[in-house]
Amino acid sequence: MAGGSSNKVDDAHETSITIEGDHSTMLEIHKVCLPPNKTIIQSIKHNFSEIFFPDDPLHKFKNQKPSRKFLLGLQYFFPILQWGSDYNFKLLKSDVISGLTIASLAIPQGISYAKLANLPPIHGLYSSFVPPLLYAVLGSSRHLAVGPVSIASLVMGSMLKEVVSPTEYPTLYLKLALTSTFFAGVFQTSLGLLRLGFIIDFLSKPTLTGFTAGAAVIVGLQQLKGMLGITHFTPKMQIVDVLSSVFSTTKEWSWQTVVMGMCFLIFLLATRHISIKKPRLFWISAAAPLTSVILSTVLVYAFRAHTSAISTIGHLSKGLNPPSANMLSFSGTHLALAVKTGIVSGILSLTEGIAVGRTFASLRNYQIDGNKEMIAIGVMNMAGSCTSCYVTTGSFSRSAVNFNAGAQTAVSNIVMAATVLITLLFLLPLFNFTPNVILAAIIITAVIGLINYEEVIKFWRVDKFDFMTCLIAFFGVLFLSVQMGLAIAVGVSILKILMNVTRPTTMVLGNIPGTQIFQNVGRYGDAKRVPSSFILAIESPICFANSAYLQERILRWVREEEERILANKEQDMKTIILDLTAVTAIDTNGLEAIVEIRKMLDKRSYKLVLVNPVGQVMEKLETSKTLELFGERGLYLTVGEAIADISKRTKIGV
Repeated sequence: MAGGSSNKVDDAHETSITIEGDHSTMLEIHKVCLPPNKTIIQSIKHNFSEIFFPDDPLHKFKNQKPSRKFLLGLQYFFPILQWGSDYNFKLLKSDVISGLTIASLAIPQGISYAKLANLPPIHGLYSSFVPPLLYAVLGSSRHLAVGPVSIASLVMGSMLKEVVSPTEYPTLYLKLALTSTFFAGVFQTSLGLLRLGFIIDFLSKPTLTGFTAGAAVIVGLQQLKGMLGITHFTPKMQIVDVLSSVFSTTKEWSWQTVVMGMCFLIFLLATRHISIKKPRLFWISAAAPLTSVILSTVLVYAFRAHTSAISTIGHLSKGLNPPSANMLSFSGTHLALAVKTGIVSGILSLTEGIAVGRTFASLRNYQIDGNKEMIAIGVMNMAGSCTSCYVTTGSFSRSAVNFNAGAQTAVSNIVMAATVLITLLFLLPLFNFTPNVILAAIIITAVIGLINYEEVIKFWRVDKFDFMTCLIAFFGVLFLSVQMGLAIAVGVSILKILMNVTRPTTMVLGNIPGTQIFQNVGRYGDAKRVPSSFILAIESPICFANSAYLQERILRWVREEEERILANKEQDMKTIILDLTAVTAIDTNGLEAIVEIRKMLDKRSYKLVLVNPVGQVMEKLETSKTLELFGERGLYLTVGEAIADISKRTKIGV
């Protein structure tokens, strides 16, 4: 048994062993050491740091003068101060080009996504002005293009619409949307300040893929109202209700609207296809939405005497974002709805924003701070709720255009916001004759890109459970509701985590002839069992959730090995070797399980030996006095050393 707390290797002795007929090799038998002594304060500090500060954000402040620390603190909270001092005309030129490019996409998308959230179109433009300015100051990504996004718009629109009708109670609906945005910002900022960003990791990729695809289908079907010119349409979001509403209102279909919608939809899809096939022509797809808006508006205006059946956006009031802090409601019967909507839409927008930011940061070999991004996105949503904006985040489509257009810094967001500002002040009357069918076509084109069938095929090939999680999220959104589909998919993901924890992998190890390597006999055909010894490995922490299972599973392994030995008339098993290399942690239940396993095996005349417990496990085995039960030769550093020493002691009759 290991003694003391030094991390130095104890004195060792040499021995030799022949495994399965191989040549004898000399091995040093090392004793397993305890980790260095730590006080309770040191242990708590270490664990706290690893959980909440794995990136050590304060490393830049070490050994710095107070004035330097103050400057670094300002740069930490306001990244624009970090890169702003080195900004030059060359960077400005690239950012202006990319900013104007994404503005051409942001303006029609902003109007469209506001419609998707059941809000007046003007709020989409408001949300493309204030939030990008704040992100340029607070954000750490150089390429993230901020504004309304389809998923957050859809979720907010569907959750609020189920309780409050945007047509019957437009003022109440707007108040709830703004209040939800405020709570989304509070939630996002809190996650960043408390460094709890790991919470969003519970939204696994299969969950998001299935949810996004289901939402995309629902969004696309909802746009049939605009594509067909339907006046009376169901407020429900389930696929059955939507399709029933489409085919029960055939008398309302407008052939002029259908023709215009199909023509521009084909145009938008064609430009998108060209940009995908030839990334250098990204600007074709980026300019297509604004081009469609301009052309359709001109056509409707020119032939307005013959296009009365085509509905248009109508009047949009010019001017900057009006203050809306007085519309935030923190009481009343709908407060719970606003909080719930804010949290759900906040999590989704946060997940998308950080994922997009990290994607483009990796392409340019720089890092973004996830917690800092949460604070930036949260602050801009809180401020946005007070300036007539609804939930915003980083958009993948606009960020991709921004990246391909050559953006160098967040100034591209400022240029985009300035362009939106000019639109709000001077160009809004031009949208009076913009047909709603164009907005529907733009939304359909955008959401088609959210259906990632290649990823679903990959889930099927790699992990069937992930595939099922993806399908559950997809069909949950289609047939239940957006939030229910997401909730069920998250529940399935958590179930997967619980299954991995409560039913960890155990395996039988064998020796690969001619080596001191021990591997899974079920995986490596040439791995041979060692006579008189039975080697088991556990690949999981041992805790209260799985200790009973591991106890039962190990005893079952032993029983099956006894039956195999009896059937093959092999040498009797005498020693059970438990490889703890992959056991990263253990609690009191796990320690008790180890003791119980040893007692049960001892009653059956088997000796239990432990191999290579990691530092934390070793420390708990020692402090709990569990190691005293295993005697002097009950703990080894490697499986090879355990086999060598046991074989030697068996030969000399010890």
